[in-house]
Amino acid sequence: MTSSSLVKTVMFSASRETVWAFLTEKDKLAIWFHPADADLVEGNEFALLGTNHDGTSDRICWGSVLEMDRPSKLKYSFTIKPLGGHMTTVTWVLEEVHGGTKLTMTHEGFEVAGDGALGLLKSIDAGWDEHFAKLRKAVAT
Repeated sequence: MTSSSLVKTVMFSASRETVWAFLTEKDKLAIWFHPADADLVEGNEFALLGTNHDGTSDRICWGSVLEMDRPSKLKYSFTIKPLGGHMTTVTWVLEEVHGGTKLTMTHEGFEVAGDGALGLLKSIDAGWDEHFAKLRKAVAT
């Protein structure tokens, strides 16, 4: 069994404060990621929610906010149902660049083994790509 990580970097023509808001505020998370049960707060647990076919809400992603250094770094534990409760870590680093913000996300701590390991990582990687496309659009409006 090995530990794997994903690293993504995205550029925005927006301030770090604006990008930070989309990473931490309940209403803005709902635009590009999933609806949240509350704004992210250091030391608190969080859940990102989806709607079941019967109209009830269910956790899609959840974890605890481990570190917040506004507007430069956010770190939280993170899991989804396909990970079977195994907690990973997502770290967001926001750097000021000329005319905008460079956002780097590192998602690490996947304990992968067996024939399905690559498939799971590819699925999570593709999921982040889809969410980043929505984030680019949301921040630009």
